[in-house]
Amino acid sequence: MTTTSSAASVRGDARAAPGPRPPLTGPERVLAVVGYHLAVYQRTWRASITSRVLSPVLFMLSMGVGLGALVDSRAGGIDGRPYLQFVVPGIVAAQTMWVAWSESSYQVLGYLKWNMAYHAQLATPLGVRDVLAGHFLTIAGHLGVATALFLAVSSLFGGFASWWAVLCLPVAVLTGLAFVTPIFAFTATQEGDNGFNILYRWIITPLMLFSGTFFPIAQLPGWMQPVAWVTPLWHGVQACRAVAYGMPHAGPLVAHLAVLVTYILVGWWLAERSFTRRLVS
Repeated sequence: MTTTSSAASVRGDARAAPGPRPPLTGPERVLAVVGYHLAVYQRTWRASITSRVLSPVLFMLSMGVGLGALVDSRAGGIDGRPYLQFVVPGIVAAQTMWVAWSESSYQVLGYLKWNMAYHAQLATPLGVRDVLAGHFLTIAGHLGVATALFLAVSSLFGGFASWWAVLCLPVAVLTGLAFVTPIFAFTATQEGDNGFNILYRWIITPLMLFSGTFFPIAQLPGWMQPVAWVTPLWHGVQACRAVAYGMPHAGPLVAHLAVLVTYILVGWWLAERSFTRRLVS
C-alpha cells in the first residue's frame, strides 16, 4: 500500500512539474471520464432523485396496492404469495430497463452529434474504450442509486418478505447494463431521434408488458413464451424474484445471470465497434 501510494505521489508530482508528463494509466483515464459525467450530473441530480423516489411510490400505489388488492381478493395472490410481493421484484428489474433507456439514448446521441462531448474527450489522450468505460461506469452508478431507492420505498410498502431482497440490487444493475450496452451500440448508428421512437414503442414497452413483470408468462400464448425467454428483462425479472423470495436455487439463478452477462459483453463489443466507426474511422 505504501509503495503504491508513493508511486502515485511521484506520478502526481511529475505531472505538476514543467516538462514531459507521464501518461495516465487506464483506470485514471476511465475515472477522468466518470469525473466529467459527475460534474454534469451536479446540475440535474435533484430532479433525478425526486423522480426516482416518486416512481416507486406511484408504482406501489397503482400496481402493488390498488391492483394487488383486486388480485388477492379474486385469486388469492400468485403462487401463494400476495400480488404485491410478486410484482415488486419484477418492477425492480423493469425500472432499470427504463433508466438504461433514458441514459443510453438521447443523452448519448447528444454527446455524439449535438454537443459533441465525445469528440472533445477523444481530442485528449482518451481513447474510445476509455470514453465508453467511463460512461458505462457512470450509468451503472445511476442504476445502483435508482434501484436502492426503489428497494427502500418498496420495503416500506411491504413489498418483500425476506432480507434476501437486498440481492436484487446487483441483479437489477446487471439487468440494466444488459440494456445499456446494446442501446449504446444502436444509438451510435443513428443520425436523429426517429429510431428511438421505434425502439421505445416496439421493444421497450412490449418488454415491460410481456416479460413476466406483472403476471407469469405461463399465461401468455404458447408461441409467445419462447420470445420472452430470450429477452434480458425476463431473466432479470426471474432472478430478482428468485432472490426476493429467499434462498434461491443456484442453478437457475446462475443461468439467468449468465444470460445477462452475455448481453452485456456482446453489447459492449457492438458498442465499441459502432463508436469506433462513428468517431474515429
